[in-house]
Amino acid sequence: MKVAIASDHGGLNIRKELISLLEEMNIEYVDFGCECNTSVDYPDYAIPVAERVANGEVDRGILICGTGIGMSIAANKVKGIRCALVHDTFSAKATREHNNSNILAMGERVIGPGLARDIVKIWLATPFEGGRHENRVNKIKVYEASN
Repeated sequence: MKVAIASDHGGLNIRKELISLLEEMNIEYVDFGCECNTSVDYPDYAIPVAERVANGEVDRGILICGTGIGMSIAANKVKGIRCALVHDTFSAKATREHNNSNILAMGERVIGPGLARDIVKIWLATPFEGGRHENRVNKIKVYEASN
C-alpha cells in the first residue's frame, strides 16, 4: 500500500505524528506538506493528494486541517474520490467497510494525536465489504461518469 498525506498549517502536528505511524507500519507514503505554521490554503494540499489517489498513483490519502472539513470538501471535488471526515474509530471502520473511502480527513483542532493514530490504523486495515455496499458505491461512480 502507498499513501499520500498532506496538511495545511492547522494539521501540521498530527500530520507529522501520522508520518511516524506510517513509518512504524512500514507503509510507503508521499508527503505533500505543508511545512509552515503560517496560513496556507487547504485546496492547494487536498487537491494534489486527491488527484494522485484518483489516478492510481497512490492507493489512499490522508488529509489533516484544523477541522478536516475544508480538506474533505476540496478532495471530494475530484472525480473518483470518496473522502470521509472521521473523528472516531467506529466511523473509520464503517467508512471503509460500507463506503470504500479512499481518502481520510481529520481535524487537528478536533482530535488529539493518539486518537488520530488509532483512526488511521483502523482505516488502513479495514477492507471494503462489497456486497450490498458495492451497488451503492457503483451508483456514485455512475453519476460521476455522467457529469
